Amino acid sequence: MSSVYRDPILELKDVGFRYSRGKDFINNLNLSVRDGEIIGLLGANGSGKSTILKLAGGILNPTDGLITLWGNPLHLYKNKDRAKLLCYLPQILDINVPFRVRELVGMGLYPYDVAPEIEVDESLEMVGLKGKEESYIKNLSGGEVRRTFIAMTLLQGAGLLLLDEPLANLDIKYQIEILGLLRDLREKKDISIIMALHDINMALQFEKVILIKDGKILGSGGPETVLTKEHLKEAFDVEIEINRNYAGESYISYINNYSQKNIRVIR
Repeated sequence: MSSVYRDPILELKDVGFRYSRGKDFINNLNLSVRDGEIIGLLGANGSGKSTILKLAGGILNPTDGLITLWGNPLHLYKNKDRAKLLCYLPQILDINVPFRVRELVGMGLYPYDVAPEIEVDESLEMVGLKGKEESYIKNLSGGEVRRTFIAMTLLQGAGLLLLDEPLANLDIKYQIEILGLLRDLREKKDISIIMALHDINMALQFEKVILIKDGKILGSGGPETVLTKEHLKEAFDVEIEINRNYAGESYISYINNYSQKNIRVIR
């Protein structure tokens, strides 16, 4: 896959944010997403991952700094124009809506007066939901629900996906399937993705990881350079170390008050 756009698609420059009457929650944050990147935004619960994604998606407005999308200030985009360029999916998805899969996916067309080339059936086929068109959302598995919302974003046509904990509460089978799907979409549709997660095992599967604590970046780059023992201790307040066995497979070692545990993670 090649790219002709060399500058960041999304850039947060010296961004700060505070909730009403509160202290600064995000302070002097600098973060960028380039064309074709899939980035894991890793941190403990409450570290600021969701807030960062909401700022990047225009859901929240920064109190300081500047956010640009395709080189233009994010706040200058009209809602429908922004929706054609990026899509934000929250962690908690409402599965009690009285919609069938086809109806929900079709809502991805809302920014358009003239529908884009991709159709509902095509987007469903791309996420492996062909044959589920008439199923009600409430009757789907957790993995199928995530796939349905991703299909909606495909129909929306956004080139940048901001996903807040899309792997949370999913069985490992569905986690692997969702990650594989997102990689396929990156290759086939030239989509860039930034995904919040708190699972270190999953972070090992990413080409680039940004480690967050208290709204600040502890490290950014490949998992081998970011997920150091020192960084993980600071981010999660536990002794964790990433190791490799003779076959090159990664595994996590952590120490508690009673014993040392090894968790094997194939990579």
